[in-house]
Amino acid sequence: MSKLPHITTSIFTVMSKMAAEYNAINLSQGFPNFPVDERLSDILARLAKENVHQYTPMAGYPPLMNKIANLVQSSYNRIINPDLELLVTAGATQGIFTSILALVKTGDEVVILDPSYDSYESPVLLCNAKPVRVTLNDDYTPNWESIEKACSSKTKMIIINNPHNPTGKILTENDFLALEKLLSKYPEIIVLSDEVYEYITFEERHISAHTKDFLRNRCIMISSFGKSFHITGWKIGYVVAPEYLMKEIKKVHQFLVFSVNSISQAAISEYLDVVDVNLLGKFYQEKRDYFQKLLQNSRFDLKPCEGTYFQVASYATISDEDDIAFCKKLIIDHGVAAIPISTFYSDNKDQRLIRFCFAKDDFTLESAAKKICNI
Repeated sequence: MSKLPHITTSIFTVMSKMAAEYNAINLSQGFPNFPVDERLSDILARLAKENVHQYTPMAGYPPLMNKIANLVQSSYNRIINPDLELLVTAGATQGIFTSILALVKTGDEVVILDPSYDSYESPVLLCNAKPVRVTLNDDYTPNWESIEKACSSKTKMIIINNPHNPTGKILTENDFLALEKLLSKYPEIIVLSDEVYEYITFEERHISAHTKDFLRNRCIMISSFGKSFHITGWKIGYVVAPEYLMKEIKKVHQFLVFSVNSISQAAISEYLDVVDVNLLGKFYQEKRDYFQKLLQNSRFDLKPCEGTYFQVASYATISDEDDIAFCKKLIIDHGVAAIPISTFYSDNKDQRLIRFCFAKDDFTLESAAKKICNI
């Protein structure tokens, strides 16, 4: 008997496979198609000939651990103990899965805000716990009244995603005030803050949970080098959590992967000495602005994008088809792949919205935009 009977092939796999079959431009799955920074590839090439191919310590490569601690301090003015509060993971998704598996027990409830990343719910179900899905407002701001109603003495965890995938929304100071008020009523709730797009924000820098004192002792932070450094295939991220939570997370991690790819850790450790993460927002803002300019004469209504490398667009004036059917037609008839937003909701809420990934080179964006504007 299946432990996840309702889980099928992910929409990302479906759309990417269709894009390949129909030779469509793939703006669906969230991965860049431009080259990695030459400084990083040069470091990797050199390290390949050095003695960095054996197991690292379970929690991570010590020089990288220290560099991450420095990065957290420089970015958020937060001092962490890398030996006790930090874990390098095989991608952010593994960090999410491991944290949930370590801390959520049978009968617990986990609040998930929809639209949501599809990897949040499955580990909750595998814990024999209950995912409680709460829909964001239509402008993708949190409805804190609904969130509070969804909480109870059974609530073990609430998952927030900031900047938000798929919508590009970032949380405000008022959102954190509301979260603080909620947590004061439910002092046992743990927050899992998925901030994998933390350095990809535009007009306003996102407010990290790292900066909130009231969260320090009850929050698990999830970050991704794959997203930040355009190396999604390396599958490397990290988790920051208070010691009492990290002890439990490490117990699961050591039996899940034990330790993460050694050469990637060594390479990123060196790369952190030369890269400026604060330039990432500008880099992707230019891509966002260019993509929006390319589509300004299309029939799509582009929604605000405050962070991430995703652009949500409405096709409501183009078609009455459901968003999954529309995305399939977009691939087959027009040669562009996107992701239907309804698949991020537990109830498949369909508002005639789709998501494009603009983490592509200019030629790809231009080629895709030409096809989109002909619709």
